[in-house]
Amino acid sequence: MLSMKEFMELVDHKITEGSDYGWRCFGSNSYQLSSWNGIHGRGGWSANIVFSTRSQKVYAVEVCDYTNDRAYRIINPDYVKKYKKESKDRGELGNQAWDDVDYVDLEVDDDFMQKVLAIKAGEDYDTRVLVPVDFTDEELLKYMKAAHERDMTFNEFVVQAITEAIRVHEADPERFGQLYND
Repeated sequence: MLSMKEFMELVDHKITEGSDYGWRCFGSNSYQLSSWNGIHGRGGWSANIVFSTRSQKVYAVEVCDYTNDRAYRIINPDYVKKYKKESKDRGELGNQAWDDVDYVDLEVDDDFMQKVLAIKAGEDYDTRVLVPVDFTDEELLKYMKAAHERDMTFNEFVVQAITEAIRVHEADPERFGQLYND
């Protein structure tokens, strides 16, 4: 999870507003800081952080790209269930950033940081989501050999495998469970 220091550096220490965080899921000492460049339309962006005023623990970070109607966030994995439960209890759309724009949930800090930097600079950026993968040494060797046999990079091989798994899941969620969860 990003630290307060990393967030502050991403927004060049420019904070435009702050307030108590209105939901209970992150505890009674949660506070939100925002950095907004003042533009809602083309060229506009904002970034937010929710953290504990006591421990400085970061609960969530968000960035909104108003030019491209995209929003990204990372919720601290220790609090995702609490966030979703409160969202449901409140009858709120916990994934909605604004109007018809939903958050894209990220898991990799560097993915978030690269998107923030590009959005702030008004540059094109990769809208794909980085997915952390964890392989044993034996699995890694096996998959690298399989990629080599197919004359592709390891990253291309992993992207192809994930894309295929998504396709199978979308086509038949029950079959996906049988194939990948057994």
